[in-house]
Amino acid sequence: MAPSKSSLPKISVGHEEWVSFPELGLPAVLAKVDTGAKTSSLHAFAYEEVEEDGQRMIRFGVQPVVERPDLQIWCTAPLVAYREIISSNGIAEMRPIVRTTLRVGDHQWEIELSLTDRESMNYRKLLGRTAMEGRIVVDPIAVRINGDLDVSAYDELASAVPEHRLRFAILSKEPKNYSNRLLIKAIKAHGIEVEVLDPTRCHVDINEGKAEIFYKGNILEPFDAIVPRFGWSTTNYGLSIVRQFELNGAFCLNNAAAIGASRDKVLAVQLLAKAGAAMPQTAFAHTSIDMKKSFDRLKELPFLLRFLDGAQSRGTVIGETLQAARGALSSFRQLRSSVLVRGEAEGGGRNRVRCLVLGNKIIGAFRYDGELISEETPDYSKVKITKKERILVLKAAKVLGLRFAGVDLVRSKNGTLVLDVVPSPGLEAFNAVAKIDVADEIVEYVVRYSRLPAGVAKRKRG
Repeated sequence: MAPSKSSLPKISVGHEEWVSFPELGLPAVLAKVDTGAKTSSLHAFAYEEVEEDGQRMIRFGVQPVVERPDLQIWCTAPLVAYREIISSNGIAEMRPIVRTTLRVGDHQWEIELSLTDRESMNYRKLLGRTAMEGRIVVDPIAVRINGDLDVSAYDELASAVPEHRLRFAILSKEPKNYSNRLLIKAIKAHGIEVEVLDPTRCHVDINEGKAEIFYKGNILEPFDAIVPRFGWSTTNYGLSIVRQFELNGAFCLNNAAAIGASRDKVLAVQLLAKAGAAMPQTAFAHTSIDMKKSFDRLKELPFLLRFLDGAQSRGTVIGETLQAARGALSSFRQLRSSVLVRGEAEGGGRNRVRCLVLGNKIIGAFRYDGELISEETPDYSKVKITKKERILVLKAAKVLGLRFAGVDLVRSKNGTLVLDVVPSPGLEAFNAVAKIDVADEIVEYVVRYSRLPAGVAKRKRG
């Protein structure tokens, strides 16, 4: 008879510990021990469902050492299920759950893990309560009680980069706009096959658990990577298509959950506020009576009024005076739209900055006048951002789960504040002011995360 959990030997651990996964071929992973998390998770930058001897398996790529992003180890584990997991920032994500053996010190046992992108996190592994139950006693002050593991063990395990030709797709209804043309040129310069797909012309057939994606009636062969660049009007359907590409094993520059969170302006504000990101005063309401009361509480004019179903500057009015703001509110109410209102923090002018985030880096920044709408970039100039602003920008993108983002700041008398975070920013201004080739940086980043290992099993379409 198997021993009860209460009779198992207890292992002491600190708030961080070196662990290993013998069955996955991961000899050293630094884990965060988190009693506040129910489910354990492991960083996986890409995964695909495969079948081995009639059993559903997940093949996934891990970067086990934070300081060595070039180190990629490919693992295979039994697929338990797909489950919706709510992360610490409140975003729900459908993740694959795998079963494997965890080793801590001299002890090992079988646990379940969710696979998710933890690239922006300080730890590649999070050890949650379910895996610890009955086995582990946590000392929240101590670290690495069970000793250190040598990451040089990976030197002989790292797989060579495969030579197969990659296939990328850009999801956009505007293949000829400046940013898309720039990306297409950079992708082709890398010898990569690329297609621009109108997401509204993609459709999915699901039969007996198998999902196939079609474009204009023709089945699509698998893509290694997807770059979503569709506008707000396509958001709801576009997210469904991005999600299906993710489930079919493609690496997505921004995943559906992150795009959805950033496009839902109320949710974005709520998540940023919870994370403590500095923002202008904000209120949202459905009735005019309630919004007028919010006007009285918001102290600084002008006000920016936005449709809750609007994006960026569309459906947006700036009220320079209280009377103008109330007039705009009446117009919105005639359209039966709920309204989000923000204090404009001393208005526009040359105190607005947009930063371009890629992974854990800021690769460009410019100062601008006016409003940023689609590809129509206003007057802009190069700008330097402070260390404090850099931390704020990376935090805003991380909270929303975006690998690639434009983060808008305003420099006010109350300090630098986050105005907006957009998941598919235009590249023209960045390309003009940056010392690097912005499009090439994006392509190299996607290539790094989209390569599948040599000899991988044929992809399962669904």
